[in-house]
Amino acid sequence: MARIHELSNLLANQIAAGEVIERPASVVKELVENAIDAGATQIEILVADAGESMIRVVDNGDGIDPEDVPLAFTRHATSKINDRHDLFNIMSLGFRGEALPSIAAIADVTLNTTTATSNTGLMYHIKGGKQVSATPANGRRGTVVTVRDLFYNTPARLKYLKRPQTEMSRIADIMNRIALSYANIAFTVTADGRNLLQTTGNGNQQQVVAAIYGRDVAQKMIEISGEDDDFNVTGFISLPELTRGSRDYLTILINGRFIKNFAVSNAVIRGYGSKLMVGRFPMGVVNVSTSPLLIDVNVHPQKSEVRLSKETELADLIITTIKDRLADENLIPDAYENLYGKPQETHQPALKAKQLAPWTSSEKPPVVAPTTIDEDAIVSVTDKGQLADSAVKSFANKYQHEDAVSAFDNEPVNQIAEEIPNYHAKMISDQQILDVAPKSQSGFPELDYIGQMHGTFLFAQSSEGLYLIDQHAAQERVKYEYYRKEIGLVGQDKQRLLVPITITYSAADMLKIADHEADLEQVGLQLEPFGATTVIIREHPTWFVKGQEEDTIKEMVDWILRDGHLTVAEFRERTAIMMSCKRSIRANMHLSDLQARTLLQSLTQTENPYNCPHGRPVLTSFTLNEMEKMFKRIQDAHEAWEEYDNHPY
Repeated sequence: MARIHELSNLLANQIAAGEVIERPASVVKELVENAIDAGATQIEILVADAGESMIRVVDNGDGIDPEDVPLAFTRHATSKINDRHDLFNIMSLGFRGEALPSIAAIADVTLNTTTATSNTGLMYHIKGGKQVSATPANGRRGTVVTVRDLFYNTPARLKYLKRPQTEMSRIADIMNRIALSYANIAFTVTADGRNLLQTTGNGNQQQVVAAIYGRDVAQKMIEISGEDDDFNVTGFISLPELTRGSRDYLTILINGRFIKNFAVSNAVIRGYGSKLMVGRFPMGVVNVSTSPLLIDVNVHPQKSEVRLSKETELADLIITTIKDRLADENLIPDAYENLYGKPQETHQPALKAKQLAPWTSSEKPPVVAPTTIDEDAIVSVTDKGQLADSAVKSFANKYQHEDAVSAFDNEPVNQIAEEIPNYHAKMISDQQILDVAPKSQSGFPELDYIGQMHGTFLFAQSSEGLYLIDQHAAQERVKYEYYRKEIGLVGQDKQRLLVPITITYSAADMLKIADHEADLEQVGLQLEPFGATTVIIREHPTWFVKGQEEDTIKEMVDWILRDGHLTVAEFRERTAIMMSCKRSIRANMHLSDLQARTLLQSLTQTENPYNCPHGRPVLTSFTLNEMEKMFKRIQDAHEAWEEYDNHPY
């Protein structure tokens, strides 16, 4: 008895649908790509219930001849290729002939199409792979495909779908990529009556970036252009100051097709060199044009992965192009903005110093982090009353602001040392600071400060040898342990903002943010929708560092978007790392003898003085034995005896 048999067309299509159609976003992608291949200049996408109830794609393309419509829903029927030669010269987005039959096998599909040369169009209805009706219809040139009840006959697939907001964000994300690929096509995406994306189709890719991510982001993009014998690279990349917490905001397009390729995306990041902070990634869109003979798109049914025959050469071209382009830019930040933050435009009347103070004179001031080494020294050896009050009053007069301690945060170490020289000269000595500090922990050497090199590294000695300390990493560790403790102590108190903060995100990100609203509220932040792509923040946790509220919120949302979920403990841990890094002294900052000694003493009191929060070493050492070897004071036995004979000490 024969056991091998041919599968039915319906079952074969349902199996194929598992590879091609994973979720509603896959349906949108396939239908929109068909519309692009049909020469459409206007494409409208309407979605209901995140695509489960209805997906409709309307285009003004060439349409389909009525006699070809039933064949279009047959597996491996296509108008894109004819022979083996065409398979290796693919310039269209679709070519496998699997999308329409795969969709029709698991949904209720209606297609209404009219060509420019036909007086009458066709309304074709197919459900579960079986034709329901085919009737003449009138309509404008183009095609309208309506997909309803997705996965109605394969309910097992439904359980793998995420929450509606998540599925909708994936639809928005894939449409963002396609819109960036085809700036000459006007796209409109509407979900449950809400407009998620609208582009003009005027061919300006930077305007598409603005439509997706906002005008402020688009203005911080710079254009790139480079070519060699095989590839042409164009596009827009963000300045190093504009980064995100993941690679998701980098779009790589090869011959108009959005692809995922680690080597190519990594080349973009390598092009920035050391201009990017650790863990931060640029935004941008990179267009690569090349001969179709150099790429193989027939790797995966969804065609999102491709093979490149000259991947290394392309990566080198991208690195060089970006490196050269950034070299032409003035990347020096504005000094005022760097110190005091970007001024916000507001029509509110000028505020008095009392209105800006975060606490009243009758209340006890909150705990303030030791944000400069000089302040550390003051707090560590003085009564936190008289001297601290004097310092606060002095700085309040300068800044017209009762939150004077926060003013310390924004001052370079050198400047603070100049502002309060009398405190050091009259009230504090180096020996006093070192005497009152707790003894260093067991196992960590007691360091005696020697000097500083190039405003970056500190030299110290102990009985064991010479130590080199990275001053930024050292203070980063000190501040990290401080913030980790203080952030964990505060409650859920909120600080109301006089001028609300507005931040722009893409429609896809807005949907993800809405999906994690509870997670954000758990860590004390409420983001109110303010239009389709903007959120507004009216208050924030009181432990946010003054002047860094917007940056902290952006970091927080980045973590949520990338990781999907963060507990309060996890967020505060990451926030402590971020704050310690941003608020530590940098390279080329010269420290006084007092400042350096205070930093080293603070380092000895930390739980882990050996590494910064990112894992980089804080200090390295040369033992006395190693130093003697370097100067040939210790040599091999036979060399030592020969030298002793010739030149006794």
